[in-house]
Amino acid sequence: MSDQPKPLVVVPTYNEAENIEALLDAVHAHLPEGHVLVVDDGSPDGTGALADARAATDGRVHVLHRTEKAGLGRAYLAGFAWGLARDYTHIFEMDADFSHEPAMLPVLLARAQTADLVLGSRWAPGGGTVNWPLHRQLISKGGSLYARTILGVGIRDLTGGFKCFNRRVLAGIDLDAVQTVGYGFQIELTWRAIQAGFTVAEVPIRFADRVAGQSKMSARIFGEALTLVWKLRLAGG
Repeated sequence: MSDQPKPLVVVPTYNEAENIEALLDAVHAHLPEGHVLVVDDGSPDGTGALADARAATDGRVHVLHRTEKAGLGRAYLAGFAWGLARDYTHIFEMDADFSHEPAMLPVLLARAQTADLVLGSRWAPGGGTVNWPLHRQLISKGGSLYARTILGVGIRDLTGGFKCFNRRVLAGIDLDAVQTVGYGFQIELTWRAIQAGFTVAEVPIRFADRVAGQSKMSARIFGEALTLVWKLRLAGG
């Protein structure tokens, strides 16, 4: 394997036709050496077809079609398996809605040269949110504080979904044992990496409200995340 990083950006999609083409352009503007894997859960708005059209003309774009919407965590796990079966050195998680700034991709990748897992952190010094109402900030900050208190870890933003994994992390933890499918997936994956002895670093990011489309967050997903931390703590990982 070359000494030069070969990154893969995994982007789950469901009804992201308004964003996907512009996102692919932006990712390749900032990380031209990177490949993108669009994991589409059968979007009825044609997101998968738009991604297929781009993949037909750009060898850096790949598409994994799934027949049903089975949750964010399952989409990422499918993308991780796809990436691990190939020679990518680093695998990113990234939203399709521009809430994660493509300009931060090379920043996270650079930090990943000295850390096993790098988290784009809203709550690290220098990070924050854009166009978020106060109640949403309080819920997110409170959720992260709750999770890190129960789990006894120093990570400020356990619920964020902008991450860069060295492939050895995903190869070294038991992905088949991951329990969650919603946003609790983010907590669980970072916890499992810490429990396995991998180093975790946080890089401050500005997290913007989505540019187009509708949020996938729900009360059920949030409740799953709150319950999960107790399961992980009681199980010791």
